[in-house]
Amino acid sequence: MKTYTQRVEDVERRWWVVDAAGQPLGRLASRLAQVLRGKHKPTFTPHVNGGDFVIVVNAEQVQLTGRKPEQKRYFRHTGYMGHERFTAVKTVLAKHPERVIEKAVWGMLPKTTLSREHVKQMLKVYAGPTHPHAAQQPQPLALGAGEAE
Repeated sequence: MKTYTQRVEDVERRWWVVDAAGQPLGRLASRLAQVLRGKHKPTFTPHVNGGDFVIVVNAEQVQLTGRKPEQKRYFRHTGYMGHERFTAVKTVLAKHPERVIEKAVWGMLPKTTLSREHVKQMLKVYAGPTHPHAAQQPQPLALGAGEAE
């Protein structure tokens, strides 16, 4: 019996749509990271981009539990000494709700060139309930332990 290794030519991608309204951010991000990497498929191969495309709608209605809206902060550095900048999640959620989900999913992925490809090309996040990917016929993604509904 040989070990199966997926090739790039053999990858079959599907499109999934996820409604983020009322979903806890961390649980949503971990499930999206699994689907983007392709770990939900039996043909998972770590060095091949075998994941699926994911469309997230209603990003502005994602839930943050506890006191995270006030206490959780995002860090960035300007490049100058002492110029650290912190932004509260509440502020980012009000201005750019897509970035909150993108940053959470990025945190769940390994920091490789393959993961950058997953986030930039395969994750589509929209603040409202509509998206321009109807032609791809996305299927709803079950966020529980199972697969598609």
